[in-house]
Amino acid sequence: MSDARLRQTLSQHLSQAVERFGGDLPLPCRVSSTPKAAETIEVDPLALLASQVASCRQCKLHEGRKNVVFGEGSAQAQVMFVGEAPGAREDEQGRPFVGPAGQLLTDIIEKGMRIPRRETFIVNVNKCRPPGNRDPEADEVAACLPYLRQQVAIISPRVIVAMGRVAAQNLLSRDEPVGKMRGRKLEYQGIPVVVTWHPAYLLRNPAAKADTWTDIQRAMALLAEA
Repeated sequence: MSDARLRQTLSQHLSQAVERFGGDLPLPCRVSSTPKAAETIEVDPLALLASQVASCRQCKLHEGRKNVVFGEGSAQAQVMFVGEAPGAREDEQGRPFVGPAGQLLTDIIEKGMRIPRRETFIVNVNKCRPPGNRDPEADEVAACLPYLRQQVAIISPRVIVAMGRVAAQNLLSRDEPVGKMRGRKLEYQGIPVVVTWHPAYLLRNPAAKADTWTDIQRAMALLAEA
């Protein structure tokens, strides 16, 4: 395949991403060939998006971040967990849910659902830490929410678990408190959404763990039905 043809083929694969984000995007791809076979191009859309997010400066949170926390897990995950924003430890390591709340989430996934954490996908609405762990402000959410929506579209999980008010309200474009959304039949782009308490809330209010276990059992039932 000529260089011109290669560029044309790659352009076709990436046209939607370029139209969405604009500008010059990095090209995480692999070109492979075998004897007497046409060359093929494999584009990783999640890696492409991660490259875009890594250099994002669309809101003021980029000024104080140490690391962008894109999210982690399997691109083929059947369940996606959505939180609010990175905390101090997440900002240090560039990974979501690595502190005490993260350990609780890992226990919920691995001990409760009996799924390896690495087989899920864990992400936050915002990819940069707000100062003092405050709630993300409206303009900060507006700048970052398209990235979350793109992550959902790429991974296409069977169930989304929205953890806490900020995650649930912004993902679903609703303004009810968590207590009013729990247990309700909710969807995002046709994907069932289970709303539950944020693990950090559970650490402060252990009695609410019973509620979360009910929510997780519901998520597991939805996974079985999908």
